[in-house]
Amino acid sequence: MPPGIQTLADGLAADAALSPADTGFMLLCSALVMVMTPGLAFFYGGMVRVKSVLNMLMMSFVSLGIVTVLWVLYGFGLAFGTDRGGLIGWRGDFAGLGGIGLTELWGTSTIPVYVFAVFQLMFAVLTPALISGALADRVKFTAWALFTALWVTVVYFPVAHWVWGEGGWLFRLGVIDFAGGTAVHINAGAAALGVLLVVGRRIGFRKDPMRPHNLPLVMLGAGLLWFGWFGFNSGSWLGNGDGVGAVAFVNTQVAAAAAMLGWLAYEKLRHGAFTTLGAASGAVAGLVAITPACGAVSPLGALAVGVIAGILCALAVGLKYKLGYDDSLDVIGVHLVGGIAGSLLVGLFATGGVQSPARGLFYGGGLGQFGKQTLGVAAVLLYSFVVSHLLAKGVDRLMGFRVAEDEEITGVDRTAHAETAYDFTGAGGGAVHRVPAVALGTPGALGGGPAPTNEAERGLGPDTERVDA
Repeated sequence: MPPGIQTLADGLAADAALSPADTGFMLLCSALVMVMTPGLAFFYGGMVRVKSVLNMLMMSFVSLGIVTVLWVLYGFGLAFGTDRGGLIGWRGDFAGLGGIGLTELWGTSTIPVYVFAVFQLMFAVLTPALISGALADRVKFTAWALFTALWVTVVYFPVAHWVWGEGGWLFRLGVIDFAGGTAVHINAGAAALGVLLVVGRRIGFRKDPMRPHNLPLVMLGAGLLWFGWFGFNSGSWLGNGDGVGAVAFVNTQVAAAAAMLGWLAYEKLRHGAFTTLGAASGAVAGLVAITPACGAVSPLGALAVGVIAGILCALAVGLKYKLGYDDSLDVIGVHLVGGIAGSLLVGLFATGGVQSPARGLFYGGGLGQFGKQTLGVAAVLLYSFVVSHLLAKGVDRLMGFRVAEDEEITGVDRTAHAETAYDFTGAGGGAVHRVPAVALGTPGALGGGPAPTNEAERGLGPDTERVDA
């Protein structure tokens, strides 16, 4: 992303003048990236049990409020202000987004600083929301809100500067991260692992069924993520003048499609079925992996990145059962592993003919770029893991990160939000069923356990009234 600030009063060349077309395009891309956070909420919300749907939605949605306020107050300045030693930025006139003129352009781009700021804001909003999927069913909403505010301040804003800020040490080193493989996905995945070690496993993990309660909701969320990802990736070039954004758009589609097919093929061979959850997860894995690479590889390279990421992530999601960590919705298996894969594959598949002249191993560039990518991956992973773990410990000591056992069993929707996602009374519907309480507690009730096999198990036995409207 082009760094720095210039103004129209500086006597810039004609090709650096403010472009209404590029400005409109980037505002549209910003809106697309914003839609990804509600899309993520649906994607995650469909994968949890029915008793924590609203909490899962809220853990994503609240990021729109918390991060937006912090970004305006100081986040933009820390991430994209004047470099301070390669580790952080700052500009006083960015605080409160004050002191920015209407005609000020971002770097050598043709868009105003305000447009760049709001585009990057949507990245900052999405990243902590990604972490929430690893913590489903069991954390205090107030603790999560506090952790989000601390995490974006101490982890996301500095890492964004490392990767994209002018003078950031990874930026200067030449690490390629077109749209957030390190700053977003590895950052969030490593943080999820660090927090998990503090929060612990859900009650009943590896014993009770914890299947998705609403797969259509998962597919809707995946579709919204896929749609928004075009703005996420192609918008990261900040304009349309040279065709790089168009290549990123094409590569985004190709990698997502290839990863979905790769995941489904693995799933069929391993488990004997093509599942909707596998299709949705595979597409997201491909989108994650192509994020750092979409401006460096060809469409054939994007196909390879997608297939590799789809299979690797499908393999990785099973590690939690072998290693014993409870990553509820596979944030580590998809975002951490997918982000690592995509970032490293830049070092193999970069053509040198799209965003930069840097070439990967398979295009005659040797292992130089692969080494840079490896360093970038390791630095972000270690920093995010360690600092996130320490932040989670601090929040846990201050107020307790996890809900009480009885609240977790009851469900965090009721205890934290005093609401439920679905009305099971049948009010307003064509039929009302009064189901014995014992039936609701049996396996298979409300999205948990094996599917009921007969009317008695569904609560429609002799002791149940059925009232037809």
